[in-house]
Amino acid sequence: MTTAAPRIFDRALHARHLGRAAGTYGRADFLKRRAAQDIVERLEAINRRFDLAVDLGARDGTFRAALSGSPAAGRIGLLIGTDLAPAMAARDAGARLVADEERLPFAHGGLNLIVSALALHWVNDLVGALIQARLALAPDGLFIGAMFGGSTLTELRQSLLAAEIEVRGGAGPRVSPFADAGDGAALLQRAGFALPVIDTDLVTVRYDHPLRLLADLRAMGETSALVGRPRGGLSRPVLARACEIYQQRHADPDGRVRASFEILTLTGWAPHPDQQQPLRPGSAKARLADALGVVEHKAGEKAGR
Repeated sequence: MTTAAPRIFDRALHARHLGRAAGTYGRADFLKRRAAQDIVERLEAINRRFDLAVDLGARDGTFRAALSGSPAAGRIGLLIGTDLAPAMAARDAGARLVADEERLPFAHGGLNLIVSALALHWVNDLVGALIQARLALAPDGLFIGAMFGGSTLTELRQSLLAAEIEVRGGAGPRVSPFADAGDGAALLQRAGFALPVIDTDLVTVRYDHPLRLLADLRAMGETSALVGRPRGGLSRPVLARACEIYQQRHADPDGRVRASFEILTLTGWAPHPDQQQPLRPGSAKARLADALGVVEHKAGEKAGR
């Protein structure tokens, strides 16, 4: 008997947020562009051709634009962009389709490359989504996915929590939970990927006022879609107090406030027999002691001076 993943996000609401942001996304796509460019640079270091590739959560085609002019572009055949919101998918100038990252519509083993820049942190079952991605890849196919990590928006989270407790006497979740960097490799391994690697990029963005941060989040389609969010939205007194707390606790000497974003990039390969395999215990042909230039002692034996 399998246990269903907890429903953390209202995917229909998230799709509406993305659709609303379709016309303004380019005004606040700086993090998407950063993550997309990083993926392109990783692909440039891989001398491999990918005949069929998919960009999950392509939004307005940011990764496609970053790929243009790169040496990696010549090694990618057909690139298909997907998005949860039809209005957002329509902004992508290349091959595209409306698709849900939680229910991928691709045949098993049909893809050579899957990338995703800042979309997968909205799925309810991340391991399940990664398993679907791995199954959609041909053997030795590559997955590179960037998503927001645990330190993202920590200042906003703290300020909203403190303001609601002070004004209302209690608080509910307002900012999404994000995976921690330490979870990344384990997520890939649980999903069946080989050679898992995770990297972290910590980004600090500064704003004149906390409301400018909220405006950017709305333009990105990144406003809260939590199932357990308090109904009715933020009241004006809570929002005003949250801005005051934000400025008191997280402002630099020049008065500008900081907003933290942690971008986790997960890389893994669909298993293939010809891939590099870890050595069996005891199969090493060289001794560590020789490499270090020291004398090896058996367990329990005391080393002399």
